Amino acid sequence: MTVTDLPAAPASDRTGTAVGRSWSRPDQRAKLDGSAQFLADLPHDHALHVRLLRSDVAHARLTALATEAARAVPGVVAVVTAADLPADADRWGHYVCDRPIFARDVIRFAGEALAAVVAVSERSALEGVHALEVEYEELPPLLDVRAAMAEGAARVHEHEPVAGYACPDADRLVAANAFYSYPVHFERATAPAEPEETVTVEHDYTFPAVYQYAMEPHAVIADWQGDGVVIDTSCQHPFQVREEIATLFDLPVDRVQVRVPFVGGGFGSKSYTKMEPIAVAVSRVVGRPVRLLNQVDDAMVTTRRHGMVLTMRTSVTRSGRLISREAVVRMETGAYADNGPTVTMVAALGAVGPYRWNRVAIDAHCVYTHLPPAGSYRGFGATHVMWASESQLDELAEEVGIDRLELRRRNLLARGEDYVPGRAPVDADLLGDLEAVARAIDWERTRGAEEGCGIAIGISPGGASRLSEARVELVDGTIVVHCGSQEIGQGARTVHAQIAAETLGLDPSLVTVPATDTTRTPYDRSTGASRSTTVAGTAVQQASLRLRDQILDAAAGRAGPRGELEIVAGSVIGPTGVVPLADLGHLVGEGDAHGIGGGKGPEIFWEVSAVAAEIRLDRRTGAVDVHRVVTAADVGRAINPSLVHRQDEGAAMQALGNAMFEELEFDERGALLNASMMDYRVPSTRDLPQEVHCLLIENGDGPGPMGAKGCGEGVFAGMVAAIVCGLGAAGVRMRELPLTPDRVSRALHAGEVDR
Repeated sequence: MTVTDLPAAPASDRTGTAVGRSWSRPDQRAKLDGSAQFLADLPHDHALHVRLLRSDVAHARLTALATEAARAVPGVVAVVTAADLPADADRWGHYVCDRPIFARDVIRFAGEALAAVVAVSERSALEGVHALEVEYEELPPLLDVRAAMAEGAARVHEHEPVAGYACPDADRLVAANAFYSYPVHFERATAPAEPEETVTVEHDYTFPAVYQYAMEPHAVIADWQGDGVVIDTSCQHPFQVREEIATLFDLPVDRVQVRVPFVGGGFGSKSYTKMEPIAVAVSRVVGRPVRLLNQVDDAMVTTRRHGMVLTMRTSVTRSGRLISREAVVRMETGAYADNGPTVTMVAALGAVGPYRWNRVAIDAHCVYTHLPPAGSYRGFGATHVMWASESQLDELAEEVGIDRLELRRRNLLARGEDYVPGRAPVDADLLGDLEAVARAIDWERTRGAEEGCGIAIGISPGGASRLSEARVELVDGTIVVHCGSQEIGQGARTVHAQIAAETLGLDPSLVTVPATDTTRTPYDRSTGASRSTTVAGTAVQQASLRLRDQILDAAAGRAGPRGELEIVAGSVIGPTGVVPLADLGHLVGEGDAHGIGGGKGPEIFWEVSAVAAEIRLDRRTGAVDVHRVVTAADVGRAINPSLVHRQDEGAAMQALGNAMFEELEFDERGALLNASMMDYRVPSTRDLPQEVHCLLIENGDGPGPMGAKGCGEGVFAGMVAAIVCGLGAAGVRMRELPLTPDRVSRALHAGEVDR
């Protein structure tokens, strides 16, 4: 595979020394030599080991759970079940409070935790799990999202939905399997005076459930200490976990301490609360610290990407003007809501697409089933629907005889136009991004009968929340940045060090960024929605500016007048002297991101990526080879260009797996069939394109530091769409993912060849 980092467009400001350069990551050596400590590496000699008994059926009444034999296993200290917890205080969920710590009466998915065996060793805990005896009254499961929405379908949850501690729109919750809906309906009076003939396409599309496959499964160490709890966890949202645990266990927030070591990847799988309630509950019951480490098969039933069924209808005039877009989006969220409503909202927005329409009618639904819970996964919502949106544009272009790129040129929204009324306007040059990848992929080149080239735009609301705070300290002549955004492999600590260094006029090597501890680290809402650089980075920049003022105030007089001082190479330099930073004592600057962005909607920025993909099709076997890929990362300003390239390339390769072969497979009883690395396939080196090119688009138009905005998720939606469109250009329209050879072959032999 050839990876090319193509030159960036000129940025508006390249005067600094820290920003705009590919500084090495401070965690690089530790991660390469093995000295980096992830949660499973943390020493905790007194922690007991926990293994879980999980249900092997998707829907049942739990009639008996015998624990005596398990308690008799040598080394087993306790067996904890729902019977050990208060009946009215064990339901949790940040959006909908719908999930028990352990199944109490009803089992709602295969893999649901029924009991925890606590032992002095991992082996004893596992033997204890095998000794547990459980009896079910099995019930019919709802495994299909359409069946769950059908009139008269049994309810997955009998009780009324209760808003969780962080539910932004509780008024949308209803007592039904389709418990949350998000409509996007609007009309624009842009029709011409004379009506034109229109062409319409309408199809159903399916996107399967897939797994995030972070290298490190979920892991928690919980230590209940009588009037509070200390939690070490591999999570993306430590402050949200703190709030949920405080709410669930009726603790003051300041009695919940959450610490996060290195995290071995997340991609949304470690967003919000996952395993922490179980670990805390068990520690409270046994009165000892406990260690709960998911295995891969555990993690795969803890969270995943939503499955989706979509019906989409699009109309265009014969002259190539888009008229209307209608869609019904059915997001299959599994047995518990998790972050499903937010995913559903983003899917509704994604189904619109970044184009001008006369009329839009989108209805997106979040639907309970008896499958494992689905939550956040990189590029969620937009990735689900935008491949269908872009594919329909290609079909319409062919029907009306207009080049596929030209149809997009005529209809793409311009900077400043409303994406959806009431939401933030478009803040990027979408057409410029598209033209850049078209040139790089050589769009006009004639390709052979076995080849196809697809081009697409990915766009998604970014930033999620303005709630980020930071504290930047001068300590013994060095700078310490305290920021709650997590380092999950994306380079957040590196970028925050660069932002602080740039603001203070220092070398990034003088800046350190410690791990998060909620008792010491300022509040940050979350590590997700591509917000670490843009939002948390703004808080770091503001805190650094305030520290800079304090440094110059402290050195004023000693090195010259305040207005004539500057910070250079670890000292304050002025016309009458030089004052080393180490001589200024301990100074602190605090900042936040509360004022970032000025859009009409909750979006702080739109994350945008244009993608082009060149594919080769083997018509004998249906095998599809993604040969060449060009991505455009529209980042406003690349704080660290190398990290931006790696984000885009990594997302593109993950998206390739989603498009080509990843799929969680369940049997007729709802049990996961491919819950291992042997059975669940992710991209290997053999699957990678021959060429991957990443363009940096730097227009300085982001709301973050130095004009930056987030990256790494928009490319996911664009990549899946570009691959599907490339296959369509080769003559095969696909409406079901993944694009496995058998599916493509069936489409070929079923007459779905379009040329």
